[in-house]
Amino acid sequence: MRPDREVAIVAFAQSDHRRRTDDLSEVEMVMPVLHEVQRQTGLKASDIGFTCSGSSDYLAGRAFSFTMALDGVGAWPPISESHVETDGAWALYEAWVKLLTGEADTALVYSYGKASPGSVRDVLTRQLDPYYLAPLWPDSVALAALQAQALVDAGETDEPALAAIAARSRQDATANPHAQLRGARPQGYYTVQPLRTGDCPPIGDGAAAVILAVGDRARELCERPAWIRGMDHRIEAHSLGVRDLTDSPSTRLAAERAGAFERPVDTAELHAPFTSQEVVLRKALGLDGSVRVNPSGGALAANPVMAAGLIRLGEAAARIHRGESDRALAHATSGPCLQQNLVAALEGEDRA
Repeated sequence: MRPDREVAIVAFAQSDHRRRTDDLSEVEMVMPVLHEVQRQTGLKASDIGFTCSGSSDYLAGRAFSFTMALDGVGAWPPISESHVETDGAWALYEAWVKLLTGEADTALVYSYGKASPGSVRDVLTRQLDPYYLAPLWPDSVALAALQAQALVDAGETDEPALAAIAARSRQDATANPHAQLRGARPQGYYTVQPLRTGDCPPIGDGAAAVILAVGDRARELCERPAWIRGMDHRIEAHSLGVRDLTDSPSTRLAAERAGAFERPVDTAELHAPFTSQEVVLRKALGLDGSVRVNPSGGALAANPVMAAGLIRLGEAAARIHRGESDRALAHATSGPCLQQNLVAALEGEDRA
């Protein structure tokens, strides 16, 4: 989908991601990031035209859990609000479409996830086909290992190359004060061969929020807005048995439809929770060594489920805000083995 109306990310905030947040409720985790994006723009809750959130009832263990998090937004004045039961990147997509239609000029998007209370590997099996795969209980790490082994067998990577991705990502995370894991670490033991603990994302809790605005309103709120030049999302077949796990045609198609291939990018924030998935995404997106990939450390440094994809968009936008990037690509995924993929092309503009 390509926009006819200019929409930009004008503010981004995230929590300090932690292994456990037993001392915080979802509301207490979300409120600081909501206050921070409003502080960055000077907006009040009453100034926001649309609000959209992303989370998962399966993680919270109760139905309609997102209604509790709305306490962090504020009960008054009444708001125009929506929710998606997936990563907040898709909430951003919904808000972007809302602004493109002209129904609002500003939007608040937030997402959060607390994976620490239960077994996230077991929870994520509920995404699988309920007839053939889910009854076997293959968890997210085991399925990622199948994908990694397929890449190794195809000659597209090997274990030292995967270890190098992990080392680079976590070394880059040393400059990210919000990251859960920072600095080079040993790859550790096999979790599911060929993936070692270092190839896998940390389990933790976190939240993120962004504010979107249109046209001149965006320029008023942000010195250098990150303009969304295009955004699209696509999905692979549900059955893993009919997919080539070494490729991601849905990512490639989403990037094409978003206009990501029209001009070179200098930065890419890829939602690759496993090192092997970065290999797949780099190939699908045609990224070479000239592109800075995951300068924030990516999902290998902090992977709050349901917020990690929104954080990729926020991190890419923040680099444009700071003048560290002129054109960035942001990617989010959901489901096993890169099943669902969203791609956005973001650009800054020179200010006279």
